[in-house]
Amino acid sequence: MKHVLLIDDEEKLRQLTARIIALEGFEVVQADSLKSARKKLISEEFDVVICDVKLPDGNGVEFIESIKEKQPFAEIILLTAYGNIADGVQSIKNGAFDYITKGDDNNKIIPLLHRAFEKAQLAKRVQQLEKQVAKKYNFDSIIGRSPAIIDAINWGKKVAQGDTTVLLLGETGTGKEVFAQAIHQASNRNKRNFVALNCAAFGRELLESELFGHKAGSFTGALKDKKGLFEEANGGTLFLDEIGEMAVDLQAKLLRVLEMGEFLKIGETEPTKVDVRIVAATNRQLEDEIEKGTFRSDLYYRLSVFTIFLPPLRERKQDIALLANNFAEVFALKTNKRIVKLSHTYLQALEHYPWKGNIRELKNVIERSVILDESGVLNVDSLPYEVRHPELQHTTVSSNFSLESMEKLHIQKVLAFTHGNKAEAARLLDIGIATLYRKIEQYKI
Repeated sequence: MKHVLLIDDEEKLRQLTARIIALEGFEVVQADSLKSARKKLISEEFDVVICDVKLPDGNGVEFIESIKEKQPFAEIILLTAYGNIADGVQSIKNGAFDYITKGDDNNKIIPLLHRAFEKAQLAKRVQQLEKQVAKKYNFDSIIGRSPAIIDAINWGKKVAQGDTTVLLLGETGTGKEVFAQAIHQASNRNKRNFVALNCAAFGRELLESELFGHKAGSFTGALKDKKGLFEEANGGTLFLDEIGEMAVDLQAKLLRVLEMGEFLKIGETEPTKVDVRIVAATNRQLEDEIEKGTFRSDLYYRLSVFTIFLPPLRERKQDIALLANNFAEVFALKTNKRIVKLSHTYLQALEHYPWKGNIRELKNVIERSVILDESGVLNVDSLPYEVRHPELQHTTVSSNFSLESMEKLHIQKVLAFTHGNKAEAARLLDIGIATLYRKIEQYKI
């Protein structure tokens, strides 16, 4: 329901205004003084407050701050019989949505009321989304009870409180961006932007423009000024994933931002000041890259003030069932399915697989299983062929070069590629389906 508080000491005018507003679908609560209004603001929540400026026990312009203190998302419209510029300016400064004279309110009050209501609803929606984001990306949302991930979470919580640069290390798919978001949400910067960039996704020139921005005409195709991600993240956090992929000359510009808090846009001569916290991540051994000359040692030491290692999934076996059940629940909701449980053999297969793609790969496998499921119980049959046969991950031919061994290995690889689809495997192998079945029997595949 659309709730409006109407404050006016002129009873007849207040009753008339309340009736007009109610006909527009608003629920109107009336007050004849600021004292009465204060009680209403404590007991009820309002979207819009319409307040007279001159009241028996105070001034509506000054009352704006009290309203905002109690109900920060309520929009305020001031009414006065004697409009003056000074009051109008002050009311807007104090946080009013608008200020109109009573002689004009018959034509203006209803459209103004609707606009004020829309703004109030938008502010509430933004707050709700912010809460959802904070809940989704806080440390409590990181699933796991293995000692390695618990240690990482504890370190993350400690470093989040300051502005220290953080370097996240770990294999691809271990959840480094989610962890960076959790650090941001636990910091005092969480009301400002969290901006993420994968350094491997751009060439050298484009990456420089994305990070630092450019002036119009500074290079071919630069048709207008562009704000870089450092400016977008000002006051907040910038997450630089795959930092090891950044070109050496750009590393020098990044180092300057870290040390001086300023940078030069492409085409500019005056530096731009920023206050940004950096969280960087890589799956590379940066010490090895320093020896090769592809990564600056001074930048490495600046980035690695606080280093957190995120363990691969194969070292978090006890977390696999927790993660799998969570992903199954998420994808069941998305696909409007009811997943009762994950079978014991299904979970065993997940725990025996090496998960080279880590959490990201597990998530994809669970999504596939939920899509294929028709019984409400996830069973081994819904898993990809290679997950059901993890021994293929370690098969080699170094010890046996016979044609039979080579043929067996090739058939296994093709079956893994087709996820166990024998008709498709026979087509790719260019043999009959009966021949494929015979060879499967022969080689005990």
